[in-house]
Amino acid sequence: MSFRPTARFLALSLLSAAPFASVAQAQPGTDDAAGAATAVDAALPQVNVVADRASGQYNPQHSSGATRTDTPLREVPQSVRVMGQQQIEDLGALRLADTVDFVSGVSRLNDFGGTWDNYAIRGFSSTDMGFLVNGFPGSRGYNPPRDTATVERFEFLKGPASALYGSSEPGGTINIVTKKPKFSAHNVAEVSLGSRGLRRATVDSTGALGAKLAYRINLMTEEGDSRSTLLHNKRNLVAPALTWVIDAQTMLNYEAEFLRVDTPLDRGLVNVRGALGTLPRDRILNEPSDGNMAMRSDTHQLTLDRALSEHWRARAGASYKESTFDGNYTEATSLAADNRTLNRQATWRQLPSRDVSVQGELEGKFDTGGIGHTLLVGAEASRLWMNTEILRSANTPIDIYNPVYGRPATALTNRTSSSDERQRVKAVFAQDQLSLSPQWKLLGGLRWDEYNQDIDNRVARTASSKQQSAVSPRAGLTFLPNAWSSLYVSAAKSFRGNSGTDINGSPFEPQRSTSYEAGWKLQTPDQRLGANFAVYDIAKTNVLTASDVPGYSVAAGKIKSSGAEADVYGQIDANWRVSGNFAWDDARVDQDRTLAPGTRIMNVPKVAAGVLAIREAVLDGGRYGVGAGVNYVGERSGNTADSYTLPAYTTAKLVSYWQIGKKVRLSLDVHNLFNRNYYTASWANLYVIPGAARSVVTRLKVDL
Repeated sequence: MSFRPTARFLALSLLSAAPFASVAQAQPGTDDAAGAATAVDAALPQVNVVADRASGQYNPQHSSGATRTDTPLREVPQSVRVMGQQQIEDLGALRLADTVDFVSGVSRLNDFGGTWDNYAIRGFSSTDMGFLVNGFPGSRGYNPPRDTATVERFEFLKGPASALYGSSEPGGTINIVTKKPKFSAHNVAEVSLGSRGLRRATVDSTGALGAKLAYRINLMTEEGDSRSTLLHNKRNLVAPALTWVIDAQTMLNYEAEFLRVDTPLDRGLVNVRGALGTLPRDRILNEPSDGNMAMRSDTHQLTLDRALSEHWRARAGASYKESTFDGNYTEATSLAADNRTLNRQATWRQLPSRDVSVQGELEGKFDTGGIGHTLLVGAEASRLWMNTEILRSANTPIDIYNPVYGRPATALTNRTSSSDERQRVKAVFAQDQLSLSPQWKLLGGLRWDEYNQDIDNRVARTASSKQQSAVSPRAGLTFLPNAWSSLYVSAAKSFRGNSGTDINGSPFEPQRSTSYEAGWKLQTPDQRLGANFAVYDIAKTNVLTASDVPGYSVAAGKIKSSGAEADVYGQIDANWRVSGNFAWDDARVDQDRTLAPGTRIMNVPKVAAGVLAIREAVLDGGRYGVGAGVNYVGERSGNTADSYTLPAYTTAKLVSYWQIGKKVRLSLDVHNLFNRNYYTASWANLYVIPGAARSVVTRLKVDL
């Protein structure tokens, strides 16, 4: 919608990558706020507002990440699932990982011992460029699992994102939109206690510091909730943000996050030749005396937005992220032939990184010959540095059935990794959204990237450098036959660089992908209940595979993923809200030097589904909610060769809350209600990751 600001609104600030997408609210009842609002009301042109429409609802109508503009979701030729604060709170989600089971087409992958987020979207890993934070690269380098304390919403953008965001996997991208400052005062504190040792407290405070300056600060501290009493962890987060309304057309937004994590590198359970369930899920096979990994992540984002006229806007932004990951861990290398002696190595690793990105874009709305245009043009540049230092010891075996801890570790004399990698990217992009008529919408986009990579490998005593470029097009057509449905078709190409060099020392060609998608979007007339249905076909080429010469690779592999997805979400009536998802995904090897065509992609189930239903009602002047969630994950290949299988599993959870007056909310959740023993993912032949045992968590939330 469009409107001219009133006394409640001072100006606009970034909600994510989309220019001028959220509203900073003036604190009512103050002379300064009223005076500033009057000045703004006289000068500021009409603007698009989407802040609260995308938060706190199961069926938001807009998403900034899908097009980098404020576009109604029903007009976007792409499957998009937005999970806002309401559903995050209903789930009791502390991490991004607690939400993905309720989004179609997202499956869990090896999470590097619980120290980072890693998921497959439509069969393709999201490790590197799978995450954006307010439209900036968020997952390059080394990143702790994403906490929900600062999150306004998660936007699951299905399909290739290269036409807007550059190098990425073709399955999809997750845009994480953080909480913004508001001029209206609001202070919330929450405490959580869990039966498996969880202790967590958060504070969210926002308000005005003056007529044109607003703040927000989120604080979080947490410990406990490990799978064994031999393990412990701690997390602390400080996230300040400031919004400055410079004048009636200009706003400056600053956000920072300082995260400190002290956690074990818990790979999981040893895979005993594919015979799963032979070890209890709390079995620890490293050395508890190793201590924890120390993880630090500091992020700064600065964005400047300016309305040039009623129909044109400009945005400039910069992001700086610095992270470290270091510590000791005794990790497995192989299982002996007796199937009980585990060979291990004491390991020390240090993995620092720095990531700098700058963006600039211009958006304009105009008509030509009766056709409406929303034009977006922009440019980006980034620099990423990553260092890897790993030292290992000789073998320190342990009996997996009768572990004895405390064996003296041998000296860390074997340097297995020592390298520096530098990546430099520059890009330009353009996108035009054409309104051909009220029923027909056409989207076209194009991006050019130049990618430079330098790797200095001090162990192999080699240095490599490569420069490559790629053009990523995108096109989609949407038909809106009525007010409650839309149909779309789309096609896009994407790319992702390959690391390393071939036998001749030449860089590999980048992986290239082509994706086709068609879908149907529905919603009730009151827009409270919505649904997405999509079918897709994706092919990725230049995947690295073994060459004829042992120890070398060639870019000759091909992977395909074809499937269908369905998501239903929203308010059924005055009492019931629901979220349901289903996915059928045939992700397989199509061409490889060593794997047979049709080999399933590791950790990706062919069938997965989930449902969350909550009934809310009023009783004795208070408001209560009771609900349940069920997830099903089908069988998955446990390794690249598909030589063993992770079994299918079904888990259930109960959620409940009691809203006592307007300021106090008490929640009680039971996770893994039936205490199922299951495995979420694997790390090839050696490890499987056990799901968490049953836990009961109570939460007390107070509006201060």
